[in-house]
Amino acid sequence: MYTFNPGPSQVYPQVRQYLQDAFDEGWLSAPHRGERFTGLMRQTVTELKNKLNVPQDYTVFFMNSATECWEVLTQSLTPRKSFHLYSGAFGEKWYEYAKALRPATIGIPFGPDELPDVAALPLPDPEIDLVCITQNETSNATQLRDGFILNLYNRLGNSLLAVDATSSLGGIQMKYIKADVWYASVQKCFGLPAGLSLMILSPRAVDRFRQINERSHYNSLTAQYEKMLNYQTTHTPNVLNIYLLSRVLQDREPIKVVHQHLQERATKLYDYFTQDTKLTPLITNPDTRSTTVIGLQAAPAVIDEVKRRALAQGLQLGNGYGSWKAGSLRIANFPAIPDEAFEQLVQFFAREFA
Repeated sequence: MYTFNPGPSQVYPQVRQYLQDAFDEGWLSAPHRGERFTGLMRQTVTELKNKLNVPQDYTVFFMNSATECWEVLTQSLTPRKSFHLYSGAFGEKWYEYAKALRPATIGIPFGPDELPDVAALPLPDPEIDLVCITQNETSNATQLRDGFILNLYNRLGNSLLAVDATSSLGGIQMKYIKADVWYASVQKCFGLPAGLSLMILSPRAVDRFRQINERSHYNSLTAQYEKMLNYQTTHTPNVLNIYLLSRVLQDREPIKVVHQHLQERATKLYDYFTQDTKLTPLITNPDTRSTTVIGLQAAPAVIDEVKRRALAQGLQLGNGYGSWKAGSLRIANFPAIPDEAFEQLVQFFAREFA
């Protein structure tokens, strides 16, 4: 069975051996304040920065999920309000959650086939602490590319830029210096089980939360930073998943190689479905299509039939999401999914739904 569900998604086949090694090496009962664990944390952070080209002066935190990051960022980096640009369900949920904690928060939606006019945005604004975008919107298979993020970053003024890269971090090569906060979960492009997230912060973001010095919450960034100086966490961490992440990073190609591979696969899929097939790309604008989550649309009855027949042949396709649920499906293009799976998928569509 190959799963193309966009999260939790296919795990690397090596994870089976990693799990056995973790058990044999005693990681399942390793104390998280001991030198052995802090050595693992140091190694994992080093591997992450090297394999993903993260600047050495950026700080890495480990949390439980990407959605936890919404709360932490609002509590520790947003004393007044944040500004959210969103085209899909997860960007909108981030906005709604932030607004519940900071009522002055602003949100501007845009269409999945559109790119916002950066020059027309209400920026810079000295009252906005954090500008928030979703680099890869899992719900509707859209993506904001480097050029847009760069243009937005240049208009920030004193605001910080936070990027949800949940379904692209680890698969796409990012220009980390063009934002202050990046976060993601490991159950997508890192090919691991759910239960761990990463947050990567620029020196500017670190300086900002240290100035704010918010300490009212257990997982405040200030408290987490003080622990990470010694490669520890405020909370009991997911030691197993951190160990698995360290092993995956050691065995993976550098991000430049991974990025190129995923881009080539995505291009082949989009090229195939823009031909005369029963399913067509959900996103009509090539400039806003995601590399790591491919959305396809058709009549709801066709979508149901496609998913049913694919599953019978060992290919689990992802459901549509939110308002796109009935008339679309999603295909994860994550590094852990082998090329053989995509070859079988294209052959299935050519045979059954051409």
